Parts: sequence; C-alpha cells; structure tokens
Amino acid sequence: MIIAAAIAAATAVNAGAYTWSLDSCIAYAHANNISVRQRQVEKLNAEYGVTEAKDRFLPTVSAGASQSFDFGRGLTSENTYANRNTSSFGWQAGVNLPIFQGLAGVRRLDYAKVNLAEALLQVEAAKDDITLSIIAKYLQILYSREMLAVNSSQAALSEMELDRRRQLLEAGKIAELDVLEAESQLAADRLSVVNAENDLQLAKVDLMQTLQLVYDPDFDVDSIADGMAPLPSVDEVFGNAMAYNYGMRAANTAIQAAESNVKLSRSGYLPTLSMNASLGGSYYHVGGMDNPSFSRQMRDNFSKSIGFTLSVPIFDAFSTRNNVRRAKASVLAAQLQADDTRTRLYNNIVQAHTRARSAQAKWQAGLVAERAAKAAFEAMQDKYNYGRATATEFEQSKNAWFRSRAELIQARYETLLRARILAFYNTPR
Repeated sequence: MIIAAAIAAATAVNAGAYTWSLDSCIAYAHANNISVRQRQVEKLNAEYGVTEAKDRFLPTVSAGASQSFDFGRGLTSENTYANRNTSSFGWQAGVNLPIFQGLAGVRRLDYAKVNLAEALLQVEAAKDDITLSIIAKYLQILYSREMLAVNSSQAALSEMELDRRRQLLEAGKIAELDVLEAESQLAADRLSVVNAENDLQLAKVDLMQTLQLVYDPDFDVDSIADGMAPLPSVDEVFGNAMAYNYGMRAANTAIQAAESNVKLSRSGYLPTLSMNASLGGSYYHVGGMDNPSFSRQMRDNFSKSIGFTLSVPIFDAFSTRNNVRRAKASVLAAQLQADDTRTRLYNNIVQAHTRARSAQAKWQAGLVAERAAKAAFEAMQDKYNYGRATATEFEQSKNAWFRSRAELIQARYETLLRARILAFYNTPR
C-alpha cells in the first residue's frame, strides 16, 4: 500500500548507531553535570568544616627562638660610658589546652555536622533536579523524532502523489493546476521536514549540554515504554514527596543548621578557661667581659611555667548580641525558604497531575480521532482515484489525518512526561 510504503521509508533507522538509554543519561549526568559537581564541592567544604570543628578541641603547641645584637656606647657598672657589643639568645616552647570554651567548641561541632548533613542533601537535591531535567529533555528528543517521522512520511506521500499527477497530466486526464497544487503541497511538507529535523537536532544538543557532552552528530537515545498506569492522587504524591524529596529535606535541615548557629552565637556570653604551660631559656653575651658559658646560662636561665587563663565576657560592644540577632534572622530566612520550597513542590505536583489527566484524555480521544481520520483519508483516496473527489478534497483529508497523528503524538508524550514526574515524586529514594 502506498501509505505503508511511505511511512516505512521515512522511519528507517541505522541499527548500528550507539544509543543512550534514559537510565544511562541520568547516571552520566549525576556524575558529570556541573551543577551536581558544584554541590559536591560544597559538600567537601562542609566535611572540612567538621574536621576543623573537631580540631578546635586539640591543644596548640608553639615554639620560638630569638637572636639579637646590640652595637654602640652604653653605661658600664662603673657608671661610665664605653663601646659595648652585646648579643642575646632566647627560646621558648609552650602549649595551650582549652578546657572550657563557653560551649562554643561543642556547638561549633554540632553546627558543622548539621551543615554537612544539609550539604549532602543538597547534592542529592541537585541530582533530583537534573533527573527531572533529563527526563523532560529525553522525552523531547523522542517526541521530535516521531514528529520528524510523521512529517517525513507526509512528504514522501506528497512526493508520490506529485509523480502520480504528473503522469495523469501527461495522459491528459487532469489539469495543470492540480500538478501545481501538488508541487506546492510537497514544498510545504519538505519545509516541515526541515523544521522537524532542526527541532530534533536542537533537542539532542540540549540534552548533550545537560550531560556535559561535546556535540556529537551521531548522538541518539533509545525508545521507552509508554504504558498508561493509573495516576496516584495529589495527596499521596505530596505526602511521599515531603518525606522523600531531597530538596524539601535539605530545606528542613537548613532550618536546623540556622538554629544551631543561634546556639553557637550565644556561646559568646559564657566564660572560657584554658591551661598554659611553657619552657624557656636564654643566653646573654657582653663583648670584652667574662661571660658564663652558653651551656651554663642555658642551665641557669632555664624556666618552666604553668597557669590557667579564665576569660569572663563583661562587655564586648554588643558583638555577641548582634551575632545572635543575625543568627535568628537566618533562622527566619531558612523557614521562609522551606515554606517556599514546600509551596513550589505542591504546585509542581498539582500542575503535573492536572496536565497528566488532561493529556491522558487527549491521548484517548486522539486514538479515536486518528483512526477515524485515517479511515476517512483512505476512503477519500479511493474516491479520488476514481475521480469522485477533487484534488483539494484529497489534500484536505490527507492533512487532517497527519494533523491528528501529530496531536496524538503530542498528547502521548505529554502524558509520559507528567506521569514520570509524578512517579519520581512518589517514589522513595
């Protein structure tokens, strides 16, 4: 049959070309997408923050030495002035051990741990965002590919019809106007093919960009199953999303981090206590005088000390108060951000559910409409072949059939996209 032959010729593909599956695209994007990698760097910084907070509990050890030389006149023991060259050397080593830091150390560690937990969730949230983006762009390629096939099959059928009319014109059975109409229709169909090819190529470029891939003209994707499963309710999806969605979990953890920072800021009101211990020695040499040996001076001038330092904040120019106020403001900001995230999540689910129901209805209606339009075209084609229909009627019927095919494809992929979004929000991770 002419129609079947045209469609088969237009939809032939290179079976040897490598194609990406949806799962492979998602996995690759999780490992290579810039947004995800940026979140991973932030997670790494948060890990360093935990390590740094733990290190604050360790003692600090320092050591130093000094050497100085003096030249010129100076006062002697006989109360006279004389040229005198002197040198001195000293060394010291000390340790400082924090005993009580006003709970700042413990609270700093708690804050760092919560901050790390938020950073881990932000990495997963970035992966979630990329996953949804990949799904949409992947399906856009499949949609564009099917639309290219539809437009190509329409152009192929128009080309066959043009050849047929040219033969009829030569036989003197139709007017030249009918041939001109067929040529015009073929030109329009070929333009639609070019536009569809461009749409497909742009869709591939868009997905490759998200995957951080260099442009490859041979890039292609696999088809996916498009079964119609019953849609879950909005309340079911939203309830599961509140528990599983990483963006929502990250927003709630950000509130905990901000509250932890308030406690850390309040540590400035509390006293601190530390222990200090040190060792030291010195050597002094005066030119022209009988000086004790270096070893003797080191032995005689050897010093040891141990002590405790208590610091009680009395007035710090309201520094601690201002830090607490800023920390409390950060809590309010985090709460507002969590509310916004919750609202956007609910609206996204409602939007996806509404569009999925509408697309499902359009798909079901489109199946009936496409079958009816195809049957009408085949009947019109028979009438046209026997001269009982005009060329205009034939073209109108053909265009109506292909338009119904395009609308059916659009509804199907809209259904697939929204259903997958709902399934993503509804699935534990």
